[in-house]
This record gives sequence, C-alpha cells and structure tokens, in this order.
Amino acid sequence: MFTFFLSSGFFLGWSLGANDASNVFGTAVGAKMVKFRTAAICCSIFVILGAVISGAGASHTLGKLGSVNALAGAFIVAFSAALSVYLMTVARFPVSTSQAIVGAIIGWNFFTGALTDSGSLTKIVSTWIFCPVLAALIAVVFYKVIVFLIASLRIHMFWLDRFTRNGLLIAGIFGSYALGANNIANVMGVFIPVSPLSDISFGGLFSLSAAQQLFFLGGVAIAVGVFTYSKRVMTTVGSGIMDLSPVAALVAVSAHSVVLFLFSSQGLETFLRSHGLPTIPLVPVSSSQAIVGAVIGMGLLKGGRNINWRLVGGISSGWVITPVIAALISFVSLFFMQNVFLQETFKPIPYQITEEAALRINKAGVPGSELESLMGKKFQSAVKMKKALSTQISLTPEILEIVLSSSRVNPMAVTTGKINSLDSDWITEEQIREIAKLSGQEFTHQWQFTNALESGSLFWQFREGDKKFNENLSRKFTYIFGFFEK
Repeated sequence: MFTFFLSSGFFLGWSLGANDASNVFGTAVGAKMVKFRTAAICCSIFVILGAVISGAGASHTLGKLGSVNALAGAFIVAFSAALSVYLMTVARFPVSTSQAIVGAIIGWNFFTGALTDSGSLTKIVSTWIFCPVLAALIAVVFYKVIVFLIASLRIHMFWLDRFTRNGLLIAGIFGSYALGANNIANVMGVFIPVSPLSDISFGGLFSLSAAQQLFFLGGVAIAVGVFTYSKRVMTTVGSGIMDLSPVAALVAVSAHSVVLFLFSSQGLETFLRSHGLPTIPLVPVSSSQAIVGAVIGMGLLKGGRNINWRLVGGISSGWVITPVIAALISFVSLFFMQNVFLQETFKPIPYQITEEAALRINKAGVPGSELESLMGKKFQSAVKMKKALSTQISLTPEILEIVLSSSRVNPMAVTTGKINSLDSDWITEEQIREIAKLSGQEFTHQWQFTNALESGSLFWQFREGDKKFNENLSRKFTYIFGFFEK
C-alpha cells in the first residue's frame, strides 16, 4: 500500500522534472548553446545528488505548514499538486511546484479541520514575492559585471563563445543541484511523517535516513520527467519571454541557481547564525519565479521593450491559479477518497485541557483561571479548539501554540513487547535501556513522554549547537511516538 500511495509522489516528481528543468537549462537550450540531451543528463544526475545530500533543509518549514498524518491523505495531497502542475505544463506555462504543494496542503487542512500555521505560510508566501525580485537584482548585477569584464578584457569572440558554453553547463549543473536540494521537499515532504521506512546503514561507511531514501526516489522521478517531457517548456522559458543572447542566458541561469541555493543551504544558515547575522529562511521557493525574475531583470535593464509582457502576464496568472486549483482538487479528492473508497485520509487529533496540561500552560505564563470553563472538555480538531479558546481568552499566535501543544491528546503506552521490537540498528542500546525504565507507564500527551525521557537520560536530550544530532534525535522521537501510540 505504501508503494501504491507513494506513486502520487512519483507523479509530482515527474511533473517537477518536466516543468522545472526548463528553469535550469531552458535559457541555455533556447539560446542553442547546450544540446537538450546534454542538459537532460546533467540535470538528472545533479538533481538526485542535491535531493539526497541537501534536501532536508527546506522540508522542515513545509512540514510545519500542515502535518499530513495518514498515507492516503499524503497520496491525495501529492496527487493534487502533481495534477495542477501537469495541467500548467500542458499549457506550456512554467509554474511552481512550491505553490502547488502549499495549495494542496491547505486543502488538506480545510478538509481535516487542522490549523494552517500562519507563521510558516507567511514565510513561504513572502518568498513568492521576494524570490523573483532577488533573482532580478542578482541578474542585473551579474550582467553588468560580465559585460564590463568582456569590454575591459577584450575577449575574442571564439573564446567568449567557449567560455559561455562551459559557463552555461556549469551554471546548469549548480542549478540542478540547487533545484533538487530546494524542491525535493515539495515532492516527498508530505510522506515523511507517514513513511514506514527507517534509517539504513551501508557497512558503516555511510547511512541514509528515511527522509533521504524518499528524497532519492523523488529525485529519480524528477530525472524521468526531465527526459520525457521537459523540452516543451524549455522553449517557452528559453526564448518565449525575451530573446536572450548566450551571455544573458548564462546570467539568468546563474542568478536563478544562486537564489535556490540561498533558500536551501543549511551550511549557509549555520554560518550566518554562528556569526550573529540574519539567516535566510529555508523554504522551498519557486524555481520558475527565480528564472523568470532573472530574465525580466535583464529585460528591464535594457529598457523592457523586448519583453513579451503578454506571456509574462500569462505565466504570472498561472502562479496565482496553481495553488487555488491544487487546494480545490485536494479538498474534493480527499472527500472521495474517504467517503467513496473508504480510505483513512487523516487521523483525528483531539485536544483536551487535562490537569497536567493546565499546569504546563500555567507555567508557560498563560493564566489557568481563564481556561477553567474548558477544563476536561474534548475538542475533535484544532479549529474547534481555537474557536472555543477565542471565547475565553485573548489569543495571540504564541498563546495558541502553547495551549494547543499542551492539550493535544496522543495516548501512548510503553509495553515490554513493543520495547523489544524497537529498531535496535537505529535506536542505540543506551536509548532503549532508558525507554525500558518507563515500561508499564501510559501517557496522555506526547510532551509528557518526551519530558520523562529527557529528564531521566542524557541520551534523549537535545544538544545545543549540534544540529545534525538534534535532527536525528527529532526523527527518533517521531518514530517512538508512532511506535508506542495506543
């Protein structure tokens, strides 16, 4: 069943490859500086490498937008995004898988009564505006620098042609890696919380996490899309918006690649944070917006007369329509999947302010007296809980997060039989021994179980500054939560 439901992720990966490969090599192919076959081979290889090696960064923000908690639901969300992207690809518009998957997740949130995280949504939507503007600015700077160097160094036309061809190939390879790193979250991100896969090790030489295994499969699907269907859209980006000289094509691809890299590099984020500098949010941005922004930036630099504004308007309308279509398809498809095909599209998560939850809420600074009338009442969704809270207390995003995280009901029972069935190749012997100390205990809330482990063992405590260890530990907690769920 997992393989079947994952097929929609493959469809979405194929759609991304068919559509977004144009953003990486479209200008080069359109300018006839790189052959399509060469572009497809390079794009496929480096998309997969980018997805597996650096794909984790952008997936976290997407997961916060809405945590799809059932396999059939993840199938529908990915299918809805893929279908909307495919329809736009047929129309030859370079659209955004980022916008499609966001729309599909919001459709799932509406159907299930889950809250859409406003902070994550704002962060993602703001990049839809910032991304093309940033790409345009970078393209203008790059273009001015390259034109200045060409004029100053008086490069012979033969060497300029050779330099440009090689530059387009290198920029395309970098862009393909950045595309895989940034956009693989759109393809496989919704399957991470419901994946039955576990981390695997290859003879102690290296290991692949469950997420990386999904990212690899998604990367392969993207590669197939590149080979089978991307040539159509490459002509639109490569020569449809504005006729590009080879040098302008190189600038466009370079600017696009830099933008995608900035929004997916965990290393850059760590470097900026360690030096007290503002960090760039790790979110899946639109490669389509980046390349179009870069092309328009150079067009405006030349006065804007050569830009096909009618085509730009059509592409822009596609960016607006895509998330709306994806949300509608997602909502309707979830209804049919659950009521016609009788598949579980989501697991209801109730909320209840128990005595333990009230104590935790009070310690966080929220007066418990204002919530007394809600004590013991069970609400079947986050939306219903929020509605009840709004009648009792002045809600802020911070207060809402405290109350919801404290009152979320996830019954867990730690039994000897389940402890003995833990994945001992991934969960260490010391960590299993600490879990065994809780044998026979039951918990109403996940945070109770987390506190019990953290307070009793250093092996279950997060380490300040050790991002890799903390991410691995977070995945282990997710695995443990599902394993001991009642």
